[in-house]
Amino acid sequence: MKEQVTDISKVLQDMTTEMRLMRETIGLQYAEIAKLNRNIESLNRQIRKKDEENARLKERLSKYEKPKKNSGNSSTPPSKESMKDEIVRRTKTLRKPSGKKPGGQEGHDGHKLSCSSMPNEIVYDAPKYCTNCGESLADAERVLDYVTQVISIPELKPVVKEIRHYVMICKSCGERIRTAPRRKSNDVIYDASVKSLVVYLSVVQFLPYGRIASFLREVFGVAPSEGSLVNWVREAKRNAQPAIEKIKEYVMSSSVVGFDESGCYCNKRLDWAWIAQTVYYTLLFRADGRSSKVLTDKLGDSLERMTAVTDRHSAYFALHFLNHQVCLAHLLRELQYMSELNTKQNWSGKITDLFREAIHERNTNPSTVIPKTSWTERLDSLLKINVSSLGKKFETVKKGLIKCRDYIFNFLEDPLIPSDNNGSERGIRKLKIKLKNSCTFRSDLGADAFLELHSIVETAKKHNQTPFNAIQALFGA
Repeated sequence: MKEQVTDISKVLQDMTTEMRLMRETIGLQYAEIAKLNRNIESLNRQIRKKDEENARLKERLSKYEKPKKNSGNSSTPPSKESMKDEIVRRTKTLRKPSGKKPGGQEGHDGHKLSCSSMPNEIVYDAPKYCTNCGESLADAERVLDYVTQVISIPELKPVVKEIRHYVMICKSCGERIRTAPRRKSNDVIYDASVKSLVVYLSVVQFLPYGRIASFLREVFGVAPSEGSLVNWVREAKRNAQPAIEKIKEYVMSSSVVGFDESGCYCNKRLDWAWIAQTVYYTLLFRADGRSSKVLTDKLGDSLERMTAVTDRHSAYFALHFLNHQVCLAHLLRELQYMSELNTKQNWSGKITDLFREAIHERNTNPSTVIPKTSWTERLDSLLKINVSSLGKKFETVKKGLIKCRDYIFNFLEDPLIPSDNNGSERGIRKLKIKLKNSCTFRSDLGADAFLELHSIVETAKKHNQTPFNAIQALFGA
C-alpha cells in the first residue's frame, strides 16, 4: 500500500531544510571551483612567462651554438673580431687548395739585389799576413776573388742652408731691388723636403702628429712643433685642390665606378667617409650621413651614366644608376656562413659554386663578352628551392638574392665591370687604420685634409707613381 502523508507542513519544512543545505553545498563548491580557476589562470600566466623566458634564453644561447660571424663569413669588419676569430682569419683562407707545393714554383724567375755599377765607396779587403807561415803579404801578388756590396743608410742629420739676401741699389734711379719680398715671419724655416716627409708619414703611414714629431726629433735631430705639422698638412690640402677637382671630373665622366662608405669619427661625432673610385682615379670625401642624397649632392646627374659596383646598402639602390653590380665577395661570405650554420644542407654550397664558376669564367676570358642569361637561369632554379625547413636565416638570404638577382652577373657581359667591390674597400680601409692609430680627427679640416690627400696618394699609385713623389709635387719639390 502506498504511504499516506498526514503532516504536509512537516514535509515541506524538511524539504526546505534539504534545499537550504544543498544551496550551501553548491555555494561552497562554486567558491572552490572559482578558486581553482583562479589558481589555474595564475599557473597558466606563470607557464607563459616561463615559456617566454625560455625562448629568450634559447635565443641568447643560440649564438654560442651557431658559428660566429666574422670577416670571413659576413660583413663584420676585422676590427670587431674576437682574438680567436682573428687568429683563424690570419691562418686560414677561403681559397680552394690548388694542390701545388708552397713557395716558388718550378720555372719561377728568382730575384735578388743587383750590384751597382757605380758604388759610392770601394773598400779593399785583403789579408795582411799569411796564416800558414806568418809572412807579411804586403808585397805579395793580389788576385781579385769575389765582390760584395753593402747597402747602408747615410748618417741622418739636418742640412742647414743659409741664404744671404742682398739688396741691389740701381745706379741710375737709386731703387733698392730684392729678389723677393722680405719675410715677416721666423728667419729659420723648413723646406719642402721636411714638409713632404711629414705629410707622407701622416697620410701614407698613418702616424699621429705626436709620433711624427718624435720620429723627426730622434732620427733627424729636428724638432718642429705639432702646430707646424698641422699647418704643413693644411698647406698640402690647399695645394691639392686643383688635382682633387680634376679627379672628381674624371670620376664623374667614368662609366664604371665603385662606391663604399665607412664611419669616420670627427670632432666628437660620427660622420661618414665615402669613396668613389675607378681603375685610374680615387676620390674620398666626408659627409654627415650615409643616405643616397650624399652621392646625389656630390656627383649629380653623372650617376645616371654610371655602372655602380657596390655592396647591398639600400642607399645605392635608391639612386638611378645606368646599371648596377653587387659585390660577389659579400655574397660569398654570407653563403659561407650559411654553410657553417647548417653543414647538412647543400643549397648554399651550390650557389657558392655557381658564383665561383662565374668568376672563374671571367678570369679565364678577361676580355670576352659572356651572356648572363644561362647563369641567371641556373641561379633561378636554385632560388625556386623551398628552404623554409632550414630556418629563417636561409629564407632571409634567399629573399636577398631574389631582390638583387638582376645585378649579380652583369660583370660577365661587360669586361670593364669587376665582380667585387674590393677596390673600394681597400681604398677606404686606410681610413680605419688612421683612426685606429689616432682614434679620431679633432677637426673637420683635419678629416677633410686626410681624405683629400689620400685621394691624391691612391690616384698616384694607380698611375704607377710613388706616394712620396706625389706629395713632393704638391710642395713643388
